[in-house]
Amino acid sequence: MGVLICDAQELMRAGLRMVVGSQTDLTVVGEAGDGETAVAQALTLRPDLVLMEARLPRLDGISATAKVRAALPETRVLVLTACDRDEYAYAALRAGASGFLVKDAPAAEMLVAVRGVLRGDTMVSPSVTRRLIDRYVTGVVAPVADARLDVLTDREREVLGLVGRGLNNAEIAGKLFLGETTVKTHVARILAKLHIRDRIQAVVLAYESGLVRPGG
Repeated sequence: MGVLICDAQELMRAGLRMVVGSQTDLTVVGEAGDGETAVAQALTLRPDLVLMEARLPRLDGISATAKVRAALPETRVLVLTACDRDEYAYAALRAGASGFLVKDAPAAEMLVAVRGVLRGDTMVSPSVTRRLIDRYVTGVVAPVADARLDVLTDREREVLGLVGRGLNNAEIAGKLFLGETTVKTHVARILAKLHIRDRIQAVVLAYESGLVRPGG
């Protein structure tokens, strides 16, 4: 899998290059030190994954992520940041990133996140995920009806509601007396019908739309 490394600090790029390059299934295809170069390199190299620093010069990493994802929907982006701040995590996910990781994470954790994103998973630390959900549970953002939910069947709405409550596929299967494979199929159809990438966005949508309510 080809990886494009985008970080303003040359030393950080060198470290990431060593971590990625040490793996037989990963290869560094390019580097960039600013957001505009990152987008240009991504469009030229078409990597499988972009490691994107959140705070880049010329064009910030969040805006660069949005541009890369819009032009290359098959390319995954893992946003790296120096601090575990909610606004960066939320903005990164909104921009289309598939993951959000603090830059000082151990190499092993970094590789787990990289491979998870390449598999199509969303890799966000549990603390960030919990706070993103709490943003809606605490009522900071009022729910707004979303017409997209009208395309879901009753069963799919039920599954989405349980996803919104943080249940994994096995837990949903047990609660609804379904096979886990059936639940995976339902989740895949929900993501496709709602035009969203992953479970994190599904959780956010479930709260934003009012399908899941605090204490409900």
